[in-house]
Amino acid sequence: MSTPASAAPALRVVPRATAPRLRQFAAAAVWWVLSVGIVVGIWEITAALGLINTIILPPPHKFVAEIRDQSQFLMPQPGVSAIPLHFAVFTAIGASLRRVLVGLVLGSFAAVLTGSLAFYLRIFRNLTFPTITMLAPIAPAAWIPLAILAFGMGDGAAIFVVFVGIYFTLTLATLNNMNNVAQVYVNTARVLGARRRQIMWLVVFPAILPNLFVVLRMNFFAAWMGVLAAEMVGVRTGLGAVVVMGRQMMNMNLTFLGMAIIGLVGYLLDVGLGLLQKRVLWWRSAARV
Repeated sequence: MSTPASAAPALRVVPRATAPRLRQFAAAAVWWVLSVGIVVGIWEITAALGLINTIILPPPHKFVAEIRDQSQFLMPQPGVSAIPLHFAVFTAIGASLRRVLVGLVLGSFAAVLTGSLAFYLRIFRNLTFPTITMLAPIAPAAWIPLAILAFGMGDGAAIFVVFVGIYFTLTLATLNNMNNVAQVYVNTARVLGARRRQIMWLVVFPAILPNLFVVLRMNFFAAWMGVLAAEMVGVRTGLGAVVVMGRQMMNMNLTFLGMAIIGLVGYLLDVGLGLLQKRVLWWRSAARV
């Protein structure tokens, strides 16, 4: 007697895209471990053989062990002793992340808006872009004294440094990419009856998004270094302040631990931007040779 079709067990459907993504993630993780492991291994071997001064260049196993005394991460910010010491390192990471993310969002929005207005309105471009072009080459760290005077020793100064590190370069990139949009796209939209505003939203913006993401990711590291420099000079919290504290205490283990965390967090942020780029630009695929 045959079993009714309705009684057959339901088969679980697994999306086809899941397995390739897992394989890509695993491969990227393996290569990351190998890349970092080679550097750490060479560092540890040279330290064990006495080829480097371990007081100036402590091996990774020494400065990573410094994380056990997390009270050091609270010293730049007295008054947060209520935080459990096991989570003290996250207060420093969270402070730096908050500043850089707020600065990135504000700077990116303002840059795209300014570049778009300059492309749309000739008089606005003529009035603003000579000044923007002149200010763009100034390094974010050079703005730190002005930021401290204007916003005081707090989050405002660090966010301002990140803002200027992104704003000027991304504004110039926005206008330049809009000017380089293929005219055939604009003409096609006009033939189809699109108005000027519709051409901006439906033709120009999608055309410039890939290049804007490239510029944003390239300038992200400058913004990340800018906020850390601000924390080292005028802000008493965050990863930059931890590095400075290690230098002032002549504690190279703490200094190198802060540097390692800075590099790791910066790497993870860049990975996050890369994933966002793939999600937004889903129609584009990487070139293969």
